[in-house]
Amino acid sequence: MSVSARVDLALLGVRGSLPVRRSAGAGPSDDGHLLIDGLSAAVPRNPLSPYVLDGDQVLLDGAETGLQVSAIERPAFYDLRTDEGIEYEKIAKLHGKDVLATTVMQTCIRYDPSQRCRFCTIEESLRSGATVAVKKPAELAEVAEAAVRLDGIKQMVMTTGTSAAKDRGAKHLARCVRAVKAAVPDLPIQVQCEPPGDLATLTELREAGAESIGIHVESLDDAVRAEWMPGKATVTLDEYRAAWTEAVRVFGRNQVSTYLLIGLGEDPDELVAGARELIDMGVYPFVVPFRPHPGSLAVDVDHACAPRGDVVEDVTRRVGKELIVAGMVGSDQKAGCAACGACSVLQNVGG
Repeated sequence: MSVSARVDLALLGVRGSLPVRRSAGAGPSDDGHLLIDGLSAAVPRNPLSPYVLDGDQVLLDGAETGLQVSAIERPAFYDLRTDEGIEYEKIAKLHGKDVLATTVMQTCIRYDPSQRCRFCTIEESLRSGATVAVKKPAELAEVAEAAVRLDGIKQMVMTTGTSAAKDRGAKHLARCVRAVKAAVPDLPIQVQCEPPGDLATLTELREAGAESIGIHVESLDDAVRAEWMPGKATVTLDEYRAAWTEAVRVFGRNQVSTYLLIGLGEDPDELVAGARELIDMGVYPFVVPFRPHPGSLAVDVDHACAPRGDVVEDVTRRVGKELIVAGMVGSDQKAGCAACGACSVLQNVGG
């Protein structure tokens, strides 16, 4: 697949029906999940996109692009409910072809407009009734077992909104990991959280059974952080670096990752230099284009636009080259966003 075409799809999205999708939540949203030339892809659903799904092809302004597409089918576990009547889909969702993902706590202390990350819609899915506020460990275990048994799930991602506790939500993640591992011991799990106040909590997450961890900073530029994520920016970059260092010690090289968003205003050269610093630490920099999501402050207040495609391609190619030189490939991670790769273009450049 042409990298430029994949970048276009990541930014412009597609028109057409996709059985597996989500419209709000933590991280990228309003996405549809499909396979493009055999690789997982999460692309925006955009009724104005020049790209159109037509069977197993993608058309551009009516012309064939040569891209082979398979829509991800609706999983069987979505048809089930807990004994309390909660739909499994409200507890965890299918991402890509074989990733089970959940936000174990759907509220965040930073969601007040003065503190909120401007790209985030974590509480919007809760307000719409698409999910529940707190996922119980036993229910997550029940859903994970069914998803593995019925739909061949290969890995799981657990993220969380930030709590007011010192651990910032990590201890509830550990409880959820333990429960899922008791039900499906061989299912690899990635956890995602802010740097916990006590770094020993990282060992607790590993001992609970998590194989990899994402500690997501989104930008290494303090001015960008203050503008785009004022609440989260109160956690200093020194705290992040200390957490990454300890996480690499606990989980291992290339089992720790962080999101870096392209398009928040950070200088591309500095973004690549920051990614190189992370790679040297053993941390995988998961570079992902910023995509404006309805319900976010970026869209509703700032009217922000997605970055230019040439910038996304340039940064992705350069970071991918650094990863290749360092021998760090996303698919070598045991679980998580980099292992899936659907939200980035890194897998298309060998990273």
